[in-house]
Amino acid sequence: MSFRCKNKRLTKGKKGGKKKITDPFLKKDWYDVKAPTIFTVRNVGKTLVTRTTGTKIASDGLKGRVFEVSLADLQKNEEDAYRKIRLRVEDVQGRNCLTNFWGMDFTTDKLRSLVRKWQTLIEAHVDVKTTDGYTLRLFCISFTKKRIGQIKKTAYAQSSQIRMIRKKMIDIMAREAASCDLKDLVAKFIPEAIGKEIEKSCQGIYPLQNTCVRKCKILKAPKFDLTKLMEVHGDYSEEVGAKIERPAVVGAEGEAAPAFEEAA
Repeated sequence: MSFRCKNKRLTKGKKGGKKKITDPFLKKDWYDVKAPTIFTVRNVGKTLVTRTTGTKIASDGLKGRVFEVSLADLQKNEEDAYRKIRLRVEDVQGRNCLTNFWGMDFTTDKLRSLVRKWQTLIEAHVDVKTTDGYTLRLFCISFTKKRIGQIKKTAYAQSSQIRMIRKKMIDIMAREAASCDLKDLVAKFIPEAIGKEIEKSCQGIYPLQNTCVRKCKILKAPKFDLTKLMEVHGDYSEEVGAKIERPAVVGAEGEAAPAFEEAA
């Protein structure tokens, strides 16, 4: 009986030899993430991307990245730590990633701390379109509270009152969002201006507490516009070297040539 082994390369070494192991971080670059001017702190942090090689461009790998940052870090205010802001990279200039607002949410522990016994939880959501073409979905949350001088332990609202409050919530959120652009709307989220407006208008129906826009989702964004992004980033300018004055050069006829300013 004849036996022949077909796997001839099993006895030999690996074809092509051993592959050289290189550190993948040697091919990567760090980029700074810049937040819009509506926030106090502009430098969010740094992000990593593989350098441009062939047809694979580094900026394409950065565009569209979403960063989740605590509002406490952006505003230097620990009281806002429960609010999470999402920022999306819209454009890359030099070593800076210019971001824009891409959503907002509450931390889980904050939402859990608001829910208590002996009160009614009221929620509402609405889809709105801002003046600059962003389609958003806003989620509002509120809780009933005892009236002044109330002895009764519970503060439950009737279903008819809940419907009225929910309608007020939707109307106010739609009105506030439709009358301004995204930049102004985010400025309303930070001090919770919409929540205070809802509490004030619902005072006659049932007293409310802890009313706030707990979440904001961007459903549809308009086509990218660099001029609008630069408006959001305001005084942004790419870091360049300081200008230095060159000494005056004496010409052939003895006249001093004009000094030129050149970037370092």
